[in-house]
Amino acid sequence: MSQGVPVPQHQQRQITDEQFHDATLIWNYHQMGHELRPCSAAIGLGSHDLGVATTAADLYRAGLFPVVVFSGGNSPTTRARFPRGEAVHYREHALSLGVPDEAILVEPKAANTGQNITFSRELLVGAGVQVDSLLLISKPYMERRSYATCRKLWPEADVVCASEPLELDDYIKSIGDEKLVVDMLVGDLQRVIEYPKLGFAVEQDVPGDVHDAYDRLLRAGFDSRLIAT
Repeated sequence: MSQGVPVPQHQQRQITDEQFHDATLIWNYHQMGHELRPCSAAIGLGSHDLGVATTAADLYRAGLFPVVVFSGGNSPTTRARFPRGEAVHYREHALSLGVPDEAILVEPKAANTGQNITFSRELLVGAGVQVDSLLLISKPYMERRSYATCRKLWPEADVVCASEPLELDDYIKSIGDEKLVVDMLVGDLQRVIEYPKLGFAVEQDVPGDVHDAYDRLLRAGFDSRLIAT
């Protein structure tokens, strides 16, 4: 990104305006738009994005839950950034933002979203936390997939999704790589589509314009985060 005099946004982009429009459709689809309300507990889903822990701290201070589980071990994409594990670094960040230690549980082994949910549920049960409602805190483009996964694995919990309130432009700036961000949006949408067939998640309706945008971006080569099907 340039410093000093702002460069017009269309000059900053390495992707075309049409591709940015398609990516924005998918970005908006991934976010559930839930109205936040108090829940029995929260789960901060591990990833490369420390904004999950920041958002968890904000929502804890707002009184939306009494306890949060930070869940996540390591992956090839997070090992360098969070060498002690995603959940451990999330906890440290939340503590630095004023969340008390007694309000945090750490689940350090999960390697995927299904394990995030399953292992966190076991930890909460073991801690004697009665969970009727659950606030899932994730990366902005992972809300829908985490929702669909939790509805499959923990169907009796009333699930509310939250993420850092960012527009796509701002998220791209925070990551610093447009191609990678669009690849991740496409990859998560593929999982929303494919995971129900594998028994990993409940099915979600994908509007036609979102599916068309997905197909165009695939044809354009935004495919580094796809799973084999």
